[in-house]
Amino acid sequence: MPKLDRYLLRDFVQSFLATLIVLLTVSLGGVLVDVLGEIADGGIPARLLLSQLGLQLLVYLPLVLPLALMLGLMLAVARLYRDSEMAVLNAVGVGPRRLLRPLLLAVLPVVAVVGACSLWLGPWADRAAVRMVEQANRSLIVAGMEPGRFTTLPGGGIVYIDGMSEDGTTLQGIFTQRERDGRVDVSTARTGTLELAGEHERYLQLRDGHRVEGPLDGGLDFRLMRYAINELALPDRAETPDEDAPALLPTTDLFGDGRPEAAAELHRRLAPPLLALGFALLTVPMARSAPRQQRYGRLLLGFLAYLVGVNLMFIGVRMLADGRLPAAAGLWWLTLPLLALAAWLYLRDGRLPRRRRGAVA
Repeated sequence: MPKLDRYLLRDFVQSFLATLIVLLTVSLGGVLVDVLGEIADGGIPARLLLSQLGLQLLVYLPLVLPLALMLGLMLAVARLYRDSEMAVLNAVGVGPRRLLRPLLLAVLPVVAVVGACSLWLGPWADRAAVRMVEQANRSLIVAGMEPGRFTTLPGGGIVYIDGMSEDGTTLQGIFTQRERDGRVDVSTARTGTLELAGEHERYLQLRDGHRVEGPLDGGLDFRLMRYAINELALPDRAETPDEDAPALLPTTDLFGDGRPEAAAELHRRLAPPLLALGFALLTVPMARSAPRQQRYGRLLLGFLAYLVGVNLMFIGVRMLADGRLPAAAGLWWLTLPLLALAAWLYLRDGRLPRRRRGAVA
């Protein structure tokens, strides 16, 4: 590899990685807020925080990687213009077209990763996340209830258990305490099981126990009862999509699916790598600047262009799912013109100025 290509490739990769770290940090904060919100609502067990966080990051990578690639390349190319390195290269006959080889060496592996995340890793992460939550909702071990420990339930209430079966569905020696409407409710039971009702409701079924209910203000209005079966409601589990939902199907299964939602999901997975390639080719003409010109204005312009492209992608996906766009049109009306425009601007920007003849002596 020529020395110039190694120098430019190293500069492109370093700028891309630095931008990617910043964007991943910001994205991690947003994903963490969403997952913590689900945990606070009781839809996701707290012990699944790290696993759900990692899986959701895989889902968002096809949107983060193209932006990091475009911004990183724009910063690197803008630095070449700012430090007059491009002027020196142009003076020796090396124009912007010469950047294509090191540019593609940095871009194509990232585009391949975006395609892998969009077509395979992202759908797999969605299926794995749904499966983990579904299994957790059927196991009190993952839900946070362990023998010999007081567990606070979201929405109020304390549960203590003496023993638990290996699969986490049968309990022994249960104590519960809840406060509601100025009264305290204490229940004990010999055994209990986790039961599911409907699609999202779950509760503890307590068997062979006693229940004491009375006021919190020190009154004497207490009631003592013995029961055979008593039910304690738990926070509703997270809503899980159907197994045949297009968002959870492998990409190969979407090709033979005639539903509009499946066509929309297929094109949503095909678009990110094409958008990443198109925006990467746009970086060289968009980052052109004079040596003393500010480079952050063009950087903001590139960021806005990416936002417009991604929003158009989501609008197109929604129109495909609603049947307002034919499946044959897909998102080709967005990706193909973007690639054509990027290639044309790159080739047009790569022309070196011709030398004037007959210069004045």
